[in-house]
Formats: sequence, C-alpha cells, structure tokens
Amino acid sequence: PERVLDVIVRLGKSVGPKGLAGGQVMDLECEGKSPDEVTLDDLKWIHVHKTATLLQVAVASGAILGGATPEEVKACEKFALNIGLAFQVADDILDVTASTEDLGKTAGKDEDTDKTTYPKLMGLDGAKAEAKRLIEEAKASLEPFGERAAPLLAIADYIIDRKKLILSK
Repeated sequence: PERVLDVIVRLGKSVGPKGLAGGQVMDLECEGKSPDEVTLDDLKWIHVHKTATLLQVAVASGAILGGATPEEVKACEKFALNIGLAFQVADDILDVTASTEDLGKTAGKDEDTDKTTYPKLMGLDGAKAEAKRLIEEAKASLEPFGERAAPLLAIADYIIDRKKLILSK
C-alpha cells in the first residue's frame, strides 16, 4: 500500500503546475519570442516539466512497484530525466531535418509557429551534441543495473537513432 501511494502522489505531481501543466503554460508563453528573450534554461525547464517529468514518473513507478531501493529509484529517475530531455531535443532536430513522410506529422511545424527549440537556440550541430550527451548521461545512470537495464538502454538508443535522422544529417 505504501508503494502504491508513493506512485499515486508522484503521478499527481507530474501533471500539475510543477509538471505537465506548468511546462505547457511556459511553452505557450515562449512562442514567438526571440532567442534573446528565451534562454536555454527556460527551454530546459519547459521540457523537464512537460516531457521528462512524465517519463520520470513512469520509470520511477515501475521501479517502486517492482521493489527498487530508494537509490535505484533515483538512478531510474535520472535516466528518465535525461531521456525525456533527449527525446525533446531529438524531436526538435527531426522537425528541422526530416520530411513530413518520415515524421508522420507536419515537418517544420515548430518554425512555422515560431516555437523556441534546441536547434533555434543552440544551432543544429549544438542540438545534436546535446542529444548525444543526454543519452550518454542517461545510460551511465543505469550502469549499476547491469543486464537488467537492457530494455531501458534500448529505448535510449531508439530515441537518438530514430531512422538515423538525428546524428547522420
């Protein structure tokens, strides 16, 4: 019962003002602003709260319900935070580099709506380097788990290698 309650509390926090809702509000407030008005820290805050928090609660919930120690839960949360950010960086890169057919959604939509993105603030090469750094940091956080981390490591690889569109272009 204690573990279930922990998961429920985490889930509730992840969608509130310091989670998904807050991230979405900040994202909308930053639309149409120049790179001088929106910092990389602002963008990171948006995506930590909008994307990464949801992945954190999902991964942490599995760890908690599976009987993980507090240290193991923290390692899983660090993994998920970095994966969430890497996912968003990758999504921003793909919006610039991939076709609508490859994406399965309208390519260039971020630029059309003047959204603040990693490529806009860091340049395409800088965004690619950041995605790779985040994935490496995520993977490193799972080293204590050894082979048990294989499914999560595969997810990390998928995020950065989606159709080889991120690092190869």
